[in-house]
Amino acid sequence: MEFAEIVKLVGVFIVIIGFALKLDAILIIMAAAITTALVGGLGIEKMLTTLGSSFVANRAMCIFIVIMLVIGTLERNGLKESAAKLIGKVKGSTPGSVIGAYGLVRSIFGAFNISFGGVAGLVRPVVMPMAEGAIEAKGNKVNPDHLEDLKGMATGMENISWFMCQVLFIGGAGGLLVQGTLKGLKIDVELPSLALVCLPAAIFGVGLAIIVYFIRDRNMCKKYYGGGK
Repeated sequence: MEFAEIVKLVGVFIVIIGFALKLDAILIIMAAAITTALVGGLGIEKMLTTLGSSFVANRAMCIFIVIMLVIGTLERNGLKESAAKLIGKVKGSTPGSVIGAYGLVRSIFGAFNISFGGVAGLVRPVVMPMAEGAIEAKGNKVNPDHLEDLKGMATGMENISWFMCQVLFIGGAGGLLVQGTLKGLKIDVELPSLALVCLPAAIFGVGLAIIVYFIRDRNMCKKYYGGGK
């Protein structure tokens, strides 16, 4: 590989180094994009033209930008604090029960192909503050290691619930993908029948995740706070 071709990959190195140093994600991506455009001979004008054309062609995929703005505004006006106070009023609540309840609700809405915005739209600004509030409501200070585990469990619950239950929606992308794949194998399946077949798997998968995360969180609460709090 020639040196000129290696230089064009500088944007990749910027992303790797930036995330390794835990810098601001948006700043990293913008810096990598501008640098790549300059060293690749695209120029600022052509880069902006390309970005604009891509946005217009795929504007439906950019809805997440609006979600980010809305969530950011709500967080600035006390969304996280309100969520933490709300769960603090629920007697006997634990981080594991909060995540489990979210998984159950997420599964039901996922079966109707209703999205809450995923990890960025709901887990981070609402579910995680509620999980932290469940700990603080008992007079405990959130342990950093426990918090990191809770982030993983909450994200896992989001992914499991959506993955297992989206195929239950007749006409949804997941069901159509499975139907198309089976059709390529010369297996004709009707979408209602497919949803009925996937239902037991969805119930088992989500239920198992709720149980596992609840037990894991209970053990961590005993470890970090004592007395099973």
